[in-house]
Amino acid sequence: MTINVNGELIDFSEPKIAGILNLTEDSFYDGGKYSSMDKALKQTEKLIIDGADFIDIGGQSTRPGADFLSAEVELKRIIPVLRQIKKEFPDSKISVDTFWSKVAEETVNEGAGMINDISGGNIDENMFSTIGRLKVPYVLMHMKGTPKTMSQQTNYKDLILDINYFFSEKINELKELGVNDILLDPGFGFSKTLEQNYEIMKNLDKFAIFNLPLYVGISRKGMIYKLLNTTAQKILTPTSALHLYALEHGAHLLRVHDVKEAKEIIKLWEMLR
Repeated sequence: MTINVNGELIDFSEPKIAGILNLTEDSFYDGGKYSSMDKALKQTEKLIIDGADFIDIGGQSTRPGADFLSAEVELKRIIPVLRQIKKEFPDSKISVDTFWSKVAEETVNEGAGMINDISGGNIDENMFSTIGRLKVPYVLMHMKGTPKTMSQQTNYKDLILDINYFFSEKINELKELGVNDILLDPGFGFSKTLEQNYEIMKNLDKFAIFNLPLYVGISRKGMIYKLLNTTAQKILTPTSALHLYALEHGAHLLRVHDVKEAKEIIKLWEMLR
């Protein structure tokens, strides 16, 4: 199971890590920490040293209730940092977290190698055709509504079957447009109740039917700290526990804030395997 990133085949026979670089002021965990160029570059260096296979750059918050930023504002945040990262760390593999096709196009032209779209192509109708033209790997995530409205859209006939139906339709659309490198993200925390998040976790292996890499983003999320009645800052150990569970049940790529600890979890899991 491989994807082609900037001409290099990434093999998922060993799990990979995407280190999160939020360039936002209001992200739920680290908003504002890396909004300056210097801080963003220092964090990128740390993520790479700690073992990140990808740097996942986000220019707007997608926490519950968040408003949209325009593609233009997002680009003003991302492009200068992306250019500097590619200059200082030319071998780095950059994923851009966006639902705007314009942001996807311009960041790929600047060296980004993968697009991570929380909306599964539902917010910007031009996203799929843009990805088909750019020929870059695409993270297809399940979400209903938008970050602003998703908390009210948690009704499903059958949660796992509904997500798989969504994936099936979207995969067909993407493949018709020539997109071959697709990763699947069931969308923890997006249009899901706390209990639904754990239902997805318990059924991760049900998404293996597509024979595509499974992308898991649970790092320090509300599904953990709300259950434990604590804060995002205090749940590194519980996050690590769920990362181990996710690996055991089919995860191929973990999107994390804490790369060093995730790398250690993968090493332990591989020994147990």
